[in-house]
Amino acid sequence: MGLELYLDLLSQPCRAIYIFARKNGIPFELRIVELLKGQHLSDAFTQVNSMNKVPALKDGDFILTESVAILLYLTRKYKVSDHWYPQDLQACARVDEYLAWQHTTLRRNCLRTLWHKVMIPIFLSEPVPPETLAATLAELEVTLQLLEDKFLQDKPFLTGPHISLADLMAITELMHPVGTGYQVFEGRPRLAAWRQRIEAAVGEDLFNEAHEVILKVKDTPPADPTSKQKLMPRVLSMIQ
Repeated sequence: MGLELYLDLLSQPCRAIYIFARKNGIPFELRIVELLKGQHLSDAFTQVNSMNKVPALKDGDFILTESVAILLYLTRKYKVSDHWYPQDLQACARVDEYLAWQHTTLRRNCLRTLWHKVMIPIFLSEPVPPETLAATLAELEVTLQLLEDKFLQDKPFLTGPHISLADLMAITELMHPVGTGYQVFEGRPRLAAWRQRIEAAVGEDLFNEAHEVILKVKDTPPADPTSKQKLMPRVLSMIQ
């Protein structure tokens, strides 16, 4: 059995891995795990990842979880172009710096925006309190400014002249609020130009394919009762 990737393109880290593997011609079997149907909680998927989260990688008998670990594994196994994760010590450290920062900052705030603007109303059939949504969007704006000022600055990409894993993780994170209708790039010409450079680097068709699900997330139908029951603990955890 060859490489298997367990993904749902609704998920930001899954999109990053999908784009990376496709762009670099890495052969893999796509195993779709539909989060909104609770498939990540199934007994079958628990055998792959006991933490019941996507993404997950299975390479023969080897199983790996966590998106950053998976991306680094793929860069090393398939010897992709150096710009993705440079051999140069300091250039590599810049990619690591972003990957360490994003988990509790940009990724968190983009995910909360998705849940507060779209997912929680779908599951609870009512919007989150206006003050909660306002606080979430205010935190997102602060983080976007940090992304521009600390990481992008006046460079073509986050860590230098070429696209890297940092850019791939960041752009897939930002497409969460974009999918909700929030104007992430409006009034931010540096970020808007950076997005265009990423689309050109990975290919517009692949970029659009990977983000098709999230860009239609506002049209997600109400959850069926079984899925709703499975996912309600997650929904309630995202209200705060």
